[in-house]
Amino acid sequence: MWDLPQLPAVHQPERIAVVTSGGDAPGMNAALRAVVRTACARGIEVLGAERGYTGLVDNTLRPLSVASVGNILHRGGTMLKSDRSEAFRDPAVRRRVAAHLRTRNVAALVVIGGDGSLTGAHLLSRETGLPVVGLPGSIDNDIHGTEHTIGFDTAVNTALEAIDRIRDTAHSHERVFLVEVMGRSSGILATAIGLAGGAEIILMPDSPVVIDELVTGLTASRQRGKTSSLIVVAEGQDPGFTPDLAQQLSARGHQARGCILGHVQRGGSPTGRDRLLATCLGASAVDHICGGVHDVMLGIRDGRICATALADVISRSRESRTTMLELARMLSN
Repeated sequence: MWDLPQLPAVHQPERIAVVTSGGDAPGMNAALRAVVRTACARGIEVLGAERGYTGLVDNTLRPLSVASVGNILHRGGTMLKSDRSEAFRDPAVRRRVAAHLRTRNVAALVVIGGDGSLTGAHLLSRETGLPVVGLPGSIDNDIHGTEHTIGFDTAVNTALEAIDRIRDTAHSHERVFLVEVMGRSSGILATAIGLAGGAEIILMPDSPVVIDELVTGLTASRQRGKTSSLIVVAEGQDPGFTPDLAQQLSARGHQARGCILGHVQRGGSPTGRDRLLATCLGASAVDHICGGVHDVMLGIRDGRICATALADVISRSRESRTTMLELARMLSN
């Protein structure tokens, strides 16, 4: 369990709003539930924007009560729905959104989403002065300012369930399996999955693939007695990369098959860790609003919930740790 900061209340808003934006992540519903129930416990009304920033643009918000967020803690996705709004990129549209919210007596906004959503949150706050608190909802775990994002743990475990099954087939048929996982261009998700899944090779999106080196490595594994191998491929390679590489390896004497996990990693019931993380961050978001702290994202650092300025969050990104890749290579021998 993470330590929750105790902030003295300096302001009690009458009403706040909450939005889930960008790609959905398991645990978003748990964060929504915590925001709503913490706010209601303090006597604060909550409005939920439907379909991400599009709901803010279209001014389609609905009241959220304690009862309305019942029975969602264990559900994947987001009850408010989500999308990626092109209109919200326009500063004039963001000013109109802020005006709509103020007309409805909304004193602050909680944004749950990835780096694109947090960028929009910062711009809205900076340009209009509307208090905003962001929560990192992303399976990619590539957001600066937090060691864990909401949904990352579930995505890792979902991929591992698939990999454990694929390994059975790989062993039975003495094949090489290339499993492509999500995570965009950072490779953090792929590294975690590859290390936890015992992959012989992890292919990162920013590293060139040399087919001769792959063949040499797989041949060496076979000579050591391994009859099957697993390669985790980070999303971010060219479309069709994984099946093409499987064909090349097969042509070089290693029976290979490709498997693209895709969006299966984004759905499903969140793990206990993601439920706890989302719940603690959601409750803390309301505390920070009442404490007068805004234009920040809340995350986990050194076992504590910490606030990082959104300007800092969106200007930097988390990099894959080379030590983790080195560990995966050593353990695959």
